[in-house]
Amino acid sequence: MNDKDLAFHYVCTWEEARRIAKNHNRFWVSNCGCRESRGQCARSRMDVCLMFRTDIPTSGSGIKEISQSEKEEIFREAKEKHLVTRPFRNEKNMSETDGICFCCDDCCEYFLKPDENKCDKGDLVEKTDSDKCTNCGECVEVCYFGARKVDDEKLIVDRDACYGCGLCYDVCPDDCIQMVHRNWQ
Repeated sequence: MNDKDLAFHYVCTWEEARRIAKNHNRFWVSNCGCRESRGQCARSRMDVCLMFRTDIPTSGSGIKEISQSEKEEIFREAKEKHLVTRPFRNEKNMSETDGICFCCDDCCEYFLKPDENKCDKGDLVEKTDSDKCTNCGECVEVCYFGARKVDDEKLIVDRDACYGCGLCYDVCPDDCIQMVHRNWQ
C-alpha cells in the first residue's frame, strides 16, 4: 500500500500495541483532544495519548514524560476499560509509528463521526467458532465498530466491519474467538 493511501491512525490488538511500545525507551503522554473537547470521558482517564517523541503535535494539552511503569499503568487501565488501541503514524514517513491513542465510543471522534475520521483496519480480523459460541453477547458490548450483534439470540458477525482490535477476543468467556491475519481469512 502506498503511503498516500494510509490513514493517520490504524487499529491493532493489545499484543501488537505492546510490541510497538517495546521498540521505544522513552514515552510521553498528553490529554486526549477528543476527551478534552467533550469535557471528560465516561469510560477512562484523560491522559491516554502515548507518544514516542516530543516533537510531534498533540490533539490535547498537558504533554509530559512518563516512566515505564506509568506507561504500563496506561496500558493496564486501557485494557481494563476496553479501549481500542489506535496507533498513529509519522506524518512525514507513514511507515513509522509515533504513538498510540487509546479510544472508545464515548468520546472518540472516530466512533462518533466515522465518515469524517478515517482509520485503517488492522492486520488481524476476528474468527469466531460458532459451534463453541453460547451467544452470550459479551463481545457485542465491546465491538465499537458494529461488527457483532445478537439477533434472535444468535450472534451475527460482519467480518467486513471488523477492524481487528481484538476486544471481542479479550472478553469472550467461551474462548471461541481467535484473531487471524486478515489476508489468511
